[in-house]
Amino acid sequence: MLRADRMHVLREVARQGSFSAAADALHLTQPAVSRSVAKLERETGLRLVDRLPGRLRLTDAGRTLVEHAETVM
Repeated sequence: MLRADRMHVLREVARQGSFSAAADALHLTQPAVSRSVAKLERETGLRLVDRLPGRLRLTDAGRTLVEHAETVM
């Protein structure tokens, strides 16, 4: 089962465009945000974020999950 708090974190990562900015918006640490997304990736069995030098990009699966999270939340 997917945890709503992790989906909320992924949604904020998508909105902010980085783990650091999402962490600031959520009042969390950057490592906590990164761990949350990594756990969500393990739970789904899918890569949700492409971690690129200096930025990140949601994968197709990540975008789809964020869309569903928007509907649920």
